[in-house]
Amino acid sequence: RATDEALERAIPGVRLVGTARDKAGILSFLVDGIHPHDLGTILDAEGVAIRAGHHCAQPVMQFFDVPATARASFAFYNTREEVDKLADAVQKVIEVFA
Repeated sequence: RATDEALERAIPGVRLVGTARDKAGILSFLVDGIHPHDLGTILDAEGVAIRAGHHCAQPVMQFFDVPATARASFAFYNTREEVDKLADAVQKVIEVFA
């Protein structure tokens, strides 16, 4: 949850999708005005790997009324620096589309 809240607060325009209290390891998000596939392409160029799309969950996408989401996955071995790199790269994407 700390990662979720930090990313959403740190970067205006980022919206989390699915904020269940006890979720773990997966961060699904949108960035205002940027399609998740575009986000994923540019993040990849920045050296940050995410997934973008329906994630085999089209009914959930319909429920949240979104075309797709960007999804970052975290595990016990991820560092704070990697989280910061994700946040910095998302900010760069926003600047590209500004």
